[in-house]
Amino acid sequence: MEDRLVPFRDVWKAKKRIKSIIETTPLVYSEHLSACTGVKVFLKLEQNHPTGAFKLRGAANKILSLSEEEKNTGVTTFSTGNHGIAVAYIAKELGIPCTVCISNRVPGVKVNRLKKLGATVETVGKSQDDAETRCIQLEKEEGMTVIKPFDDKDIIAGQGTIGLEIMEQCPEVEEVIIPLSGGGLLSGVGLSMKSVDPSIQITGVTMEKGAVMQESLRKGHPVSLEEEDTLADSLLGGIGTGNLFTFPMTKKYMNKGVLVSEAQIREGLLFLLEHHKMVVEGAAATGVGLLLSEDYQPESHVVLVVSGNNIDHETMTGLITRV
Repeated sequence: MEDRLVPFRDVWKAKKRIKSIIETTPLVYSEHLSACTGVKVFLKLEQNHPTGAFKLRGAANKILSLSEEEKNTGVTTFSTGNHGIAVAYIAKELGIPCTVCISNRVPGVKVNRLKKLGATVETVGKSQDDAETRCIQLEKEEGMTVIKPFDDKDIIAGQGTIGLEIMEQCPEVEEVIIPLSGGGLLSGVGLSMKSVDPSIQITGVTMEKGAVMQESLRKGHPVSLEEEDTLADSLLGGIGTGNLFTFPMTKKYMNKGVLVSEAQIREGLLFLLEHHKMVVEGAAATGVGLLLSEDYQPESHVVLVVSGNNIDHETMTGLITRV
């Protein structure tokens, strides 16, 4: 599967291609997490993008790489929210027609955001796989280009620019903890970090409910799992049984894959709210929940990728009132 890995050079190409749209996100020291863990912990604030999530990087890199004919015909994507928002945002910036296909599990706050960005929204079925099927139909019937959420070389390279920034901002880094779903984020960041220093530890963290990539790695091939309700809703979705890139790249670059409970995710959400005044989505809090666990032993310099902040306000209010 080595021929299915993305070259490190492509990450540098992505950095150049997207520089007019993507701004470097801050990396901040977490005094509170450092005190809790006894190591130095830093937060990479990917929620600072205009769309509120890291997905803007990959979407920008992919869409900017399209031909003028492809742009004029339009783009379509299937997404649990953040990727769809990113594609819609870039399409609006460039004046490109855009249709986003989603499942009925996507929170209302994300659906509303998509519509405000001018995208045509189609709700299809109960899973991301159902939404993907509709995208393929649009590609065949209308000639639209499918912008995949993760299993695409340009998407992976775009997410890999996060790794370049981490190395500039914290060259002492020894471990990067990354929310893991389809693997686009981990593949890109893992590629960047390991290309600079193979000893850097890459840790993928996923919710216990519907951890498709983790189960696929355990079985040695991509599998499908039924989706379940979870605070980390943006980590839902399959990896595709015909996965070309993120499955082999996650297998190559991830040193540890860890599952966290809903209680740990909730603890992470409330910790960031209380100590950093940050409202983030469940996926972004998985790494914090992991570090707060007494069973986990991190490296001495850790970077947590805070992946996004698109959480439904009713969900956050419910968590706070339960305290």
